[in-house]
Amino acid sequence: MSLIKPTRRDLLRLAAVAPAFAMPSAARAAVLTPSGAGNPAHFRFDLGAAKVTIVSDGYFTIPMSGQAMNASEEEKLAFLAAHYQDSEVGYSHTNHLYVEIGEAKVLVDVGSGSRFAETAGRLMENLEAAGIDPYAITHVVLTHAHPDHIWGIRDDFDEPIFPDAEYIIGADEYAWWMQDGLVDRVEPAMQQMVVGAVNSLTADGLEWTMAADGQEVVPGVRLVATPGHTPGHMSVMVESDGQSLIALGDAMSSTWLNFAHPEWFNGFDHDGDMTVQTRLRLMDMVATDRIAVLGYHFPFPGVGHVARRGDAFEFVPALWQF
Repeated sequence: MSLIKPTRRDLLRLAAVAPAFAMPSAARAAVLTPSGAGNPAHFRFDLGAAKVTIVSDGYFTIPMSGQAMNASEEEKLAFLAAHYQDSEVGYSHTNHLYVEIGEAKVLVDVGSGSRFAETAGRLMENLEAAGIDPYAITHVVLTHAHPDHIWGIRDDFDEPIFPDAEYIIGADEYAWWMQDGLVDRVEPAMQQMVVGAVNSLTADGLEWTMAADGQEVVPGVRLVATPGHTPGHMSVMVESDGQSLIALGDAMSSTWLNFAHPEWFNGFDHDGDMTVQTRLRLMDMVATDRIAVLGYHFPFPGVGHVARRGDAFEFVPALWQF
């Protein structure tokens, strides 16, 4: 398949029309701003014998109008106000899972690269700041093919950024984006996302391993099917010495809305009902089995546990230890 090359105008158009993605810096939500050189962009801990590092790709802002699409506007605004959240703009982190387990070095998702948001695309420099050799990564797992997760797969010369790694993606996810004529059948706001996904999936030099639910990436790392946000979305489970953590990808994206109101879905969830069903199944599993979670868009570093609260749930952040 030939490479589709979006123009700068195409990319700017995507940023303007996509209701869940980048907005101008002038519209940023009110947050505490770091001083000087900023804050560290990685967080390390052990999970049994596995060495885990959470590495940021940066951030971007999202319109809150694209959140909780099936909630009443009054109820949504009241909830956001009660949780000190901006009613217009949300701040979205990008937390990547990097795992050293046995001889393997596994990275989950590749970020935005230089093709999406100016405030994202920092994965490579943050890997190096964390002392991680990006060229020693042995496996790259893609949760799904949205811009902030896959557009960073190739450099400015259209070559894979991790040339020696094995690339793994859900077979259903790959098949959906690679449908013939898909770009002409989706809504205008989705067209450049399809172009970008196809470009990323077909970059020269890439060879994909197609995965199914439960497939082992390496011993101690396996995939969990979590469809809804995209048709073939995958989460990534890490297990070592009786301890477990699951990288949720975008199966859950808000530590407030998704937990207190798991029945609410977002504008960029491909199938809202399936997203909710997957979310409820996930939270029941991790709360029952006391599995740690990593949310890609949760406040950095995005790691914690899930506690039941009646018919809803609560995210319990992990304690930052120096």
